[in-house]
Amino acid sequence: MTLDRPEFRPDPDLSHEEMEALQRDIADAAEFEDDLPFDPEAVALNSPVEADASGNERLGASSDAPVVVGVDQAFLEERAVSAIVAIQDGAVVERVHSVTPLSIPYIPGLLAFREGGPILAAFEELSVEPDLAIFDGSGRIHFRQAGIATHIGVMLDLPSIGVAKRLLCGEPAEPVADRPAGWSTPILADASVVDRRETTEKRAGSETTREQGVEAPEGTVIGHAYQSRQWDREQSINPLYISPGHRVSASTTVDLVDSLCAGYKLPEPTRLADRHADDAKAQYE
Repeated sequence: MTLDRPEFRPDPDLSHEEMEALQRDIADAAEFEDDLPFDPEAVALNSPVEADASGNERLGASSDAPVVVGVDQAFLEERAVSAIVAIQDGAVVERVHSVTPLSIPYIPGLLAFREGGPILAAFEELSVEPDLAIFDGSGRIHFRQAGIATHIGVMLDLPSIGVAKRLLCGEPAEPVADRPAGWSTPILADASVVDRRETTEKRAGSETTREQGVEAPEGTVIGHAYQSRQWDREQSINPLYISPGHRVSASTTVDLVDSLCAGYKLPEPTRLADRHADDAKAQYE
């Protein structure tokens, strides 16, 4: 895939302050409203996608149905195994992966600068054209509203969703513990979530403009906690934290993830990408 916004390529050599400034620019460029090239109901799965002798796997897109890709990673010392699995009409149509070096350690809120380059390398291996990408990570639920799903989604101009297993920032509108399957509640921006603003300073008769992070508008819905599955016993399954990456609204992300879970906690695209990342990792160990 070609980069629509190459100026946003995650450069691990930037300073911490430069990375945060770039993320504010990415958040400005992101579209957190629906701009999808397909009907959301067209991606619904009635059963899990099992790539086995049942015939559910085929090679290459073969219809006009939307192609949904899942993106996940596994790790080998200082290398990332970035995996993408594409599904269409309930079948796997392509699997790709790349193995690339990791340049910096994990820093909360700056994940894309560690793992974004490796993920882009995997996208370069992809031959089918995706209509939607599901990332194992955050989108708008992020300190600067530009998690890895937003960062990569904006760069590729690809509708994208972040599906995280823990809450990075923001505040659930309701308590999330022990909720039934299908339940969801909004995640609201709090003091940890900033918005990009410009302030003007006057110095010696001239004006200079600089960026300054300020709190996002109180009550801004930046995503949802969603209970995709729940046990019928005392042990409880934690919810997923779903947020728009690019060209998808917060409410539609819940509908799309719900339609893609097919009985598992994780949506099928990222569940299969997780499996593929582990299988690829085993080849190099």
